[in-house]
Amino acid sequence: MPQPMRGKDVVLMATVSSFENMPRPSRSALTQFAQLFQPLFAASSDEARRQAAAALAQCKSVPRPVALFVASQPIAIAAPFLIGSESLDDEMLVYIARTQGEAHARAIVRRANLSPTVIDALVGLRHDRAASEGRSVVEDEAREHDETTTRTARDETPAASAIRASITPPLPDANAPSALGEAASRAAREERLRNELRNLVQHFNRGADDRLGLRTLSPVQEALLVRFSRNRETGHFATTLADALSASRWLAERIMLDISGKQLATTLIGTGMNRKDAAFILERLYPHLAEKEGDILRSHRLLGTLDSEQCGERVEAWRRADRYTFSGKDEMDETMETARKSA
Repeated sequence: MPQPMRGKDVVLMATVSSFENMPRPSRSALTQFAQLFQPLFAASSDEARRQAAAALAQCKSVPRPVALFVASQPIAIAAPFLIGSESLDDEMLVYIARTQGEAHARAIVRRANLSPTVIDALVGLRHDRAASEGRSVVEDEAREHDETTTRTARDETPAASAIRASITPPLPDANAPSALGEAASRAAREERLRNELRNLVQHFNRGADDRLGLRTLSPVQEALLVRFSRNRETGHFATTLADALSASRWLAERIMLDISGKQLATTLIGTGMNRKDAAFILERLYPHLAEKEGDILRSHRLLGTLDSEQCGERVEAWRRADRYTFSGKDEMDETMETARKSA
């Protein structure tokens, strides 16, 4: 390492070590550290930044601006601070998860204690990302269509333009309602044909990991399920599972009540979780599955009997039944309430 850079790293670590050795830093010490830290951090190497972030994760009273600054660094630097720092309150954790991306959110999930507020925010991020991804796909398709049209018009020879003009129907007269109706009908047919062709292309070009529209756990949901099973927080686990299935909490609890673990195993495999994490969850929630049966764990034996496609179909069937059950219940409650008011 060049000597000037090495010297700045030494100064940064010395500053952090001095602050770390203060059991109860005064207000002036906190202010002075906040003023010194960011310039030193910016001038140091990535390795020194990682060490400084890891050291600050052990301090209980990091100044708020410094905590927010370190937590907003790239995940390779910020990860130990996000996972272990007690200086990050709920407001800061939610802000970091919403502004810094999925990698930071997954690091926050690994914290030892998460409040319901942070858990709800992490779960809600999935819906926001799904909506954003849907909008970006539509915008990309529209942009691609415009670029293709412009490129075609630019690259056409005069002869090709004349041929295209001869086979393209003229624009309808604005004063002719029938012509407008025919133009709209033709545009609808063309759009429907384009959609059918696009679906066919996507079907034949899909990858081996394409789940063909089946409900799939997001990385944040997987991390939350693993975390809650590790701590045996069955209430939070059921809430996250119900959200992942877009189903009632009753269905999630019903799945978990099967003490053999088969229904939960079917749900985890059916929603795309990798089998290593699924085995860990089963062993934590159903201790008998962590025992060996011969030379193989019972959890592995159970998962080995499950087919991913069949599990996905079974989960969709459970979700449909749950939706029918609770939509019917809502209609009955509404009917009873109407009858009561009429009486």
